[in-house]
Amino acid sequence: MSSPFLHGHFLLETDTARRLYHDCAAPLPIVDFHSHISARDLAQDRTFGDLVELWITPDQYKHRALRALGVAERFITGDAPAAEKFAHWAAAVPHTLGNPLFHWTALELKNYFGITTALTPAAADAIWREANAALRQPTHSARALLTRANVALVCTSDRLLDDLSDHAALARSDFSSRVIPSLRADDALAVEAVEFPAWTQQLGRACNTDTLSLDGLLHALEARLDAFAALGCTISDHGIDVLDYVSTTQAEAAPLYARRIGGEGRGHNGGGNDSSLNRDEAARLRSFLLGFLARSYARRGWIMQLHLGAQRHTSSRLRRIAGPAGGYATIGRPTDIDRLCRLLDDLETAAALPRTILYPLNPVDYAAFATLTGSFTREGVTGLVQFGPAWWFNDHELGIRTQLETLAQHGLLWSFIGMTTDSRSLLSMSRHEYFRRLLCNFIGAQVARGAFPRDDALLTEYVRRICHENARVALALPAPSPSS
Repeated sequence: MSSPFLHGHFLLETDTARRLYHDCAAPLPIVDFHSHISARDLAQDRTFGDLVELWITPDQYKHRALRALGVAERFITGDAPAAEKFAHWAAAVPHTLGNPLFHWTALELKNYFGITTALTPAAADAIWREANAALRQPTHSARALLTRANVALVCTSDRLLDDLSDHAALARSDFSSRVIPSLRADDALAVEAVEFPAWTQQLGRACNTDTLSLDGLLHALEARLDAFAALGCTISDHGIDVLDYVSTTQAEAAPLYARRIGGEGRGHNGGGNDSSLNRDEAARLRSFLLGFLARSYARRGWIMQLHLGAQRHTSSRLRRIAGPAGGYATIGRPTDIDRLCRLLDDLETAAALPRTILYPLNPVDYAAFATLTGSFTREGVTGLVQFGPAWWFNDHELGIRTQLETLAQHGLLWSFIGMTTDSRSLLSMSRHEYFRRLLCNFIGAQVARGAFPRDDALLTEYVRRICHENARVALALPAPSPSS
């Protein structure tokens, strides 16, 4: 059965929406400033053996839906044959109506394989064969998939001790899409983790620096930031489930670090002791390190992303099976706005507030985060602090529309940095199309009810800025050619 909703005007309910999408939004190159796509896949221009390897294995959104339907883990992340895993996904898709997975699945099959037949059990075998045949062609290698999606830039997520050689290879290559590392600096703030002392020792070895003292740790962190910057990094990211920021000086943090690393006097041997600091002391050390990194980002002209409010510790069973990022997290409690303001204010007071993107996972935070975009500003800078795009459990139709409405009413849509995929799947670039259609439909609806003027030039400029230009400027990318 064909997919009737995937016509050219899909999700575009007014003439204004259709005109804005087709004439302006659709042709714009994609700037995906936060993803988890593999730099190695792109450096090696990986080819994929089958559709499961490309499309289901890396996609935790799909894993989550399959588990919710009671599918055995063997057919999700286990050792079942690929064809059987695909058959289970095909059986699941008709049950995802209302979830963005239904639309994303259809868009990905259409945009990358030209398949407009709905994925159902009846159609599964034919789609499996057709897609796998395409994957054997050069037109569907990892790089070709990004080229097909018109991706100008993609930022991967790379931890401080990750090997950046794949990024070095990409920088030397002739790949038309730019790929740069985005620093995921969570390890530096994980002061309560059992592994933290050993991690600092590894960092010291990597940077040829003694990290027994806080001064040594800070020197090593700067060295790693230099290595990231040398490969084009201009953006960082912190996943902070509970923000417990407390203003802390280096003099206050130094003895806390020494005690944490020393493990109550046992030496810097990697053994560590996760109880060597109480909760308040750990918060102070973590707060100092976050502030130190933020100041370093500001000096370098980097963007700081703060992903706030996830509850990652849910099912211990699934954590054992699927690992710490296995697709079983949920929305956590609202962010402590007082502590967030204290962090931003401390940085601003020190003239060290970098461009910052705030991502709330709990929708309760939407209005507060949107208003913060007008609380911390800098002369000559548009959108210094951003209420980031609808993230993770909010990147569906309602979540995107709510984010747009909230920002429009409490802040400025004009300066919004736009959408990002936050995905491990190369095919997820179709989510930019999904967002762009919803953005144009949102604007078209406002025009239809008389809230926005029928000014094509003004509305087109809004779409151009949100879909491409604001992110391009923030990341200091060259302007697209007139043919783009």
